[in-house]
Amino acid sequence: MKKTEVIAENAYVEQLARYEKYKAMGLKLDMSRGKPSKAQLDLSNGLFDILTSKSDFTGSQDYRNYGILDGIPEAKKLFAELSGVKESEIMVLGNASLSIMYDTLQRAMQFGVCGNKPFNEQGKIKWLCPVPGYDRHFAITELFGIEMINVPMTESGPDMDMIEKLVSADEQIKGIWCVPKYSNPQGIVYSDETVRRFAALKPKAADFRIYWDNAYMVHYVTEDVKLLNLLNTAKEYGNEDMVYMFGSTSKITFAGGGVGFMAASENNLASLRKLMGIQTIGYDKLNQLAHVRFFKNAQGILDHMDKHAALMRPKFEKVLEILSAEMDGFASWNEPKGGFFVSVDLPEGTAKRTVFLAKEAGVVFTGAGATYPYKKDPSDSNVRIAPSMPPVEELAIAMEVFCCAAKLAYFEKATGRI
Repeated sequence: MKKTEVIAENAYVEQLARYEKYKAMGLKLDMSRGKPSKAQLDLSNGLFDILTSKSDFTGSQDYRNYGILDGIPEAKKLFAELSGVKESEIMVLGNASLSIMYDTLQRAMQFGVCGNKPFNEQGKIKWLCPVPGYDRHFAITELFGIEMINVPMTESGPDMDMIEKLVSADEQIKGIWCVPKYSNPQGIVYSDETVRRFAALKPKAADFRIYWDNAYMVHYVTEDVKLLNLLNTAKEYGNEDMVYMFGSTSKITFAGGGVGFMAASENNLASLRKLMGIQTIGYDKLNQLAHVRFFKNAQGILDHMDKHAALMRPKFEKVLEILSAEMDGFASWNEPKGGFFVSVDLPEGTAKRTVFLAKEAGVVFTGAGATYPYKKDPSDSNVRIAPSMPPVEELAIAMEVFCCAAKLAYFEKATGRI
């Protein structure tokens, strides 16, 4: 046996013994999704006290009644201020931005975009997907049978050379998914240059749209990195119709009980309202009113997010501490300044095995491959860590199990066991 083989064999035996100890602990820990912790949810319990039977429900009308398709004026003002757009450029809708994105794409499939032919009548259409990225974005385009094209992420955002080349040459490319601030899962913030290049795109398709999911616009953990406003920048190039911006309070107040909103050009919104008016008479105006009275203004939201950051910071620090102690030189990862995730790149061909081993030891992580279209990570290396839900003590154990599983998977491969 060669010296390197002996080293690998010894390392395998060492990690296997460690792994068996973790399995014997009977752990049941879930790190699979970026759910807010109970302490984070408790921050917004005051929402339940805002509206009572004695409340005044009147603004531009009695908000208990039918009417107002695209958001009460007070909510439009609040979220326009937060998003840095005009009130005429925003709609405040249901409880989640994911639903708004789904509906927007569904309408494009069936009815077209601003007078263009429906996507369903244009043959095989395509979509650009920065990777690693958000699994639920990819699930939407996969559901509609849209061909997804991987675009590598860089430290300043997606590969813009590739994007510019593709969209200018192919009329079948109709959109791109983007999480521009504290991206899911890497925590990257798009640079000003990247945003400007998006704003200046010259797509061959007149119905091409940028789906700008600014889900973590205020979710800083260690630093509130500024993001250039895409819609306002696109106006400089006459491209404001190319942009759809989305956001919500799902990870600000209550997951599933927040308020979702969409910002776009007045032309885009007018086109969407015509279809929305058939779908619904209006969304939950009382929830919108409660959020407005709870926060009062955009600064109220920012102050609230300071409390979230204080709860999240120790968890991110613990994840990075354990990765640095155990995985330095073995794997690579980003150190995000905000968002909900830490992205880890393991040795090629070991991510699926790592996640499987961790699950067998009682710790569930997001499935390997989930951060790529069709759940196919070409290198089988990326794993998304979601630190938000468990207490720090449980998080530390979960990360130790993860590191052990990753090493065990690697040495299994190195010794020819898999």
